[in-house]
Amino acid sequence: MIDEIQKLLDQYAVWLRDKTTLREVNQDWLEITSPYLDRHNDYIQIYIKRQNGAYLLTDDSHTVQDLQQSGCALESSKRQALLNITLNGFGVKLNQGALEVHASEDNFALRKQNL
Repeated sequence: MIDEIQKLLDQYAVWLRDKTTLREVNQDWLEITSPYLDRHNDYIQIYIKRQNGAYLLTDDSHTVQDLQQSGCALESSKRQALLNITLNGFGVKLNQGALEVHASEDNFALRKQNL
């Protein structure tokens, strides 16, 4: 059974790689479009650039804007605390409405997944 499941995991990795696209936005930024869907059935996109020998990944403010446009205001201290607890649990920072993580080559996969 282990071999069978390993084969399925290998097929999943190939599917993920084949369905993920990269697009150069400008000379600094790349857009990564994943096959995963958000709550609007749109593909999830994140943006990445090289910064100080590592990588900066961001959602370009999509998540917070979507919450606010859906009526989920984040101004109250309780909601701010919940947001900060959630972000801290994944090592994600909020920078002027954008969710961000910094990654190295060694931890890129985990940091991208956390974002």
